[in-house]
Amino acid sequence: MLFIRVWAIWKSVMADKIEGRPGIVRQDRVGYDFSLTYRLGVMFSAFWNSEVRGRVLFLATVLILVILATSYGQVILNEWNAPFYDSLERRDLGEFFHQLEIFAMIAGTLLLLNVLQAWLNQMTALYMREGLSRDLVDQWLKRKRALRLASSGLIGVNPDQRLHEDSRNLAESTTGLVLGLLQSTILLVSFIGVLWELSSGFIFRISGHSFSIPGYMVWAAIFYAASASVLSQVVGRKLVKLNADRFSKEAELRFTLMHANENMPAITVARGEENERRRINADISSVLTVVKRLAMANTNLTWVSAGYGWLVIVIPIIVAAPAYFSGGLTLGQLMMSVGAFNQVNTALRWYVSNFGPIAEWRATLMRVTDFRQALLDMEEDFDLKDSIAYENTAPDTLTLKDVVIVAKVGEDIEECGGFRLRETNVVIKAGEKIMINGDHSVNRKLLFQAMAGLWPCGSGTIGLPPIDDMLFVPQVAYVPGGTLREALAFPERPEAYEKAAVEAALDKVGLHSLIARLDTRARWDKMLDGDQQKAIGFARLLLVRPRWIIFDEVLEGMEPELQETMAKLLTSMPESGMIYIGRSEAYLEALKPRVLHLQALPSASEGPPAVQTGPSASAGAAAVPAPAL
Repeated sequence: MLFIRVWAIWKSVMADKIEGRPGIVRQDRVGYDFSLTYRLGVMFSAFWNSEVRGRVLFLATVLILVILATSYGQVILNEWNAPFYDSLERRDLGEFFHQLEIFAMIAGTLLLLNVLQAWLNQMTALYMREGLSRDLVDQWLKRKRALRLASSGLIGVNPDQRLHEDSRNLAESTTGLVLGLLQSTILLVSFIGVLWELSSGFIFRISGHSFSIPGYMVWAAIFYAASASVLSQVVGRKLVKLNADRFSKEAELRFTLMHANENMPAITVARGEENERRRINADISSVLTVVKRLAMANTNLTWVSAGYGWLVIVIPIIVAAPAYFSGGLTLGQLMMSVGAFNQVNTALRWYVSNFGPIAEWRATLMRVTDFRQALLDMEEDFDLKDSIAYENTAPDTLTLKDVVIVAKVGEDIEECGGFRLRETNVVIKAGEKIMINGDHSVNRKLLFQAMAGLWPCGSGTIGLPPIDDMLFVPQVAYVPGGTLREALAFPERPEAYEKAAVEAALDKVGLHSLIARLDTRARWDKMLDGDQQKAIGFARLLLVRPRWIIFDEVLEGMEPELQETMAKLLTSMPESGMIYIGRSEAYLEALKPRVLHLQALPSASEGPPAVQTGPSASAGAAAVPAPAL
């Protein structure tokens, strides 16, 4: 679509404005260069202003209480180690069974807390996802944003990936990582005191000398976890970028597959399966290349995480062994020290164990915040060299004054060319029928987009009645998913129109056979051919009956009989003002419109314009239209 291509040029021309903003670089190159703190602030602000804030905060409070209770239970379980193993050392069968009963009560309570925590984790992630997804969709579907984003370079590619998969990953990983960090912190606080107290009594005897090291096992656990963290940071530093690349390449592959599937009839007719196979295989190769690099990076990280994981089985026993063999500890006290060491080590090594997930989380956070910031930037107003002025008119009047349309964004007429409305001061009253035709080199779609407020490049003034009184009908019909009744009512709700009115509208446009299927859910954009989809649009006109209708070459390309049917249908709405941008003999014959003309303006690289011949347009010039495109 020409509008999409030219909008991309606009973004390029306005790059100096974008690059001038602190912390931002060109979107069509590498996205935004925001700090992690800034990105977290953006997402926290979005969460705080969402409707799910109350539910998430309530669940988070309950989760904290459950985690505190679980940590307390784990401290009690660790203390249980001493009498249990001491009973084994003494071969005290009665005490042994008594300690098993105590264990059953402690373990049962911890099991209930674990199940409750798992449910709360999932509910928190669910509501976090709801808040994030709804926020992104709300930002995406604000007026004109989605269309502008589609032409903003790589940041606008595959918004479905960022709205669905990335938002899900970010919500779930954020919940899991935050709760994991919280739980590890509570465990660390709970057990570091226990371990310090236990290891403070360690007496070391070497060559007849006795001495103790305060908090001996605490320092050992810190050193052990810190060494693992440093090694993990060194080995896994590439994971963030690799995960971001993987998400991007996989999104491109999904889009290629979806695009090929949507256009398979055209591909098959053109015998283009081989071409599509090469294209898809190229995207598959790109994904596999990134995944292979990611697999190697994860494999290298496994050397560290798995190695330290196996060593932790014997490390606490080795650390406490000198005190045990010197007689300073009983077997029960040794096992209690080992349990406390493992808990402290687990808490300290949380970062090591989660380095891979953290890398994925940061990559997802980067993609989501970049996407959200790009949407917010769509609200910015850029200063153009030439800009059309828009004004509000009375409900029964539409005006076009000295309208000139520039063919390229951010350039002068002398540089890129364009066209103008030959009639310099046009006043159109409600109920009047107009056709706007033009020279062969005129892109009439730009006028349609300019009147819809999507193409502000040019000069002159367009006066529009209230937007609620206007309906713009593009050349390519849009049939949304769902039921046929929903498609007819779009963008209103299906219950906005009575059943009898809907059925009558379908009958008048020649789609009587579809009345029985009004409430059938299907891909109607695939089941209906192009003419039938346009007929759906005309049926919608009969239901809405707007005061003003702007057409963009809607009748062109339709079967002649259907063109005549639709044109005659328009005569049943004499109260509606109609502006048909394009050339349709059926429209001319049925509605006898006043004809306006678009005149091409050459660029500096072209020669002077051809001499215009024939009468100028006027109210009575309907029979002598300008040449069509």
